[in-house]
Amino acid sequence: MKNEIKEIRLDMLVNHNSPYAIFEEVKNNFIHHYPVKEFIPLRAIFNDLIDLMEGRYPGYQRCASRFHDLQHISETLLAFSRLIDGYNIKNPSKKFSLKKVKLALIAIIFHDVGYLKKIEDEKKFTTKYDVSTQIERSIEFLSKYMEERGFSYYEIETAKNILKTSGADTELSEIEFKDGEEKLLGMMLATSDYLAQMSSRPYLEKLIYLYFEFEEGGKEKSGTEFNLLKKTLEFYKVINDLFEKEYDGVYKFAKYHFQKRYGIDENLYIKTIERTIKYLEAIKSYKEVKKKLRRRI
Repeated sequence: MKNEIKEIRLDMLVNHNSPYAIFEEVKNNFIHHYPVKEFIPLRAIFNDLIDLMEGRYPGYQRCASRFHDLQHISETLLAFSRLIDGYNIKNPSKKFSLKKVKLALIAIIFHDVGYLKKIEDEKKFTTKYDVSTQIERSIEFLSKYMEERGFSYYEIETAKNILKTSGADTELSEIEFKDGEEKLLGMMLATSDYLAQMSSRPYLEKLIYLYFEFEEGGKEKSGTEFNLLKKTLEFYKVINDLFEKEYDGVYKFAKYHFQKRYGIDENLYIKTIERTIKYLEAIKSYKEVKKKLRRRI
């Protein structure tokens, strides 16, 4: 008798180490509701992102961040596509408009490029720009990129509004959304950003790199990586509150996706995050950090 798999992980559904495999799954979620031909331009834009992150885009250095990297952006795209799929499954008579979903996907593709350094910037191990400045730089890049490719002023403003929700210090009330659909897509982007980050298999290991980025930028004064890991327990409580209150519980739409596409009757994102937090709570000392966080990234 074959051994049964005791738990299903997100990375069993798609290879999270391959941005191309993830993007193919994003496409699969998209074409359940929209024409496949509409996805073709998005693939070209995603390829531009890969060139940008790998140092082949004019004017930019290769991504040096081990936290806000291509895997994170890809996983955010995937989480967002699952929320969209789940919402459309739940609301078949009022699905999201094709145009705004495409604009939201473009916004997500470039939502963290503000961490990248330009060619003229000093080369260091990690990034020059932090969470307080990167959002404006991401918006600046997005605006220029879309303008050069012939997008209208209205389309660019919509994409910018949706992207703004990914700012760590941005409040939804500060964003001038044009309508409720735009705001809902923005809440889904912000939610997907956190879902992807905290459900990523090497999340805890990546927090170590985030610590060194903070330290280099003069923002981490707490002493050790262990302190940052412990702060993550407090961060989790804050995010839970954001999910329910600020973002109207849109994370729940992921469950409809997993039910319909995989026959899994639970939200794998929330299950994964809760398991990660439980594991983190069990780490009692700095020595255990070095011993237990060995996942390769």
